[in-house]
Amino acid sequence: MTRSTRPSLGAFAFSTIAFALSAYFTFAAVQGDFGLFRRVEIQAEAEALRQDLDELKRETARMENLTHRLSDNYLDLDLLDEQARTVLGLLRADEIVIR
Repeated sequence: MTRSTRPSLGAFAFSTIAFALSAYFTFAAVQGDFGLFRRVEIQAEAEALRQDLDELKRETARMENLTHRLSDNYLDLDLLDEQARTVLGLLRADEIVIR
């Protein structure tokens, strides 16, 4: 009796299924919803949002400073003069307007 050296159909099916599953999970790990590429996108978006937050904090601090400088407890005359000129269009008597 001679035995065939061909692999059986079961071994071929098992190898094919194992390869397909490993290819699927590898693809999902790289490009899936929770994969490596999505993680890089989320990290880049988070960094951009952190920069936006820092910019907004700086702008808020600037506005709080201006508000404090115009409050009743602390009055910055230079800022008041600037605001009167800008908002109300006021001028001093010794100034000349050139348009």
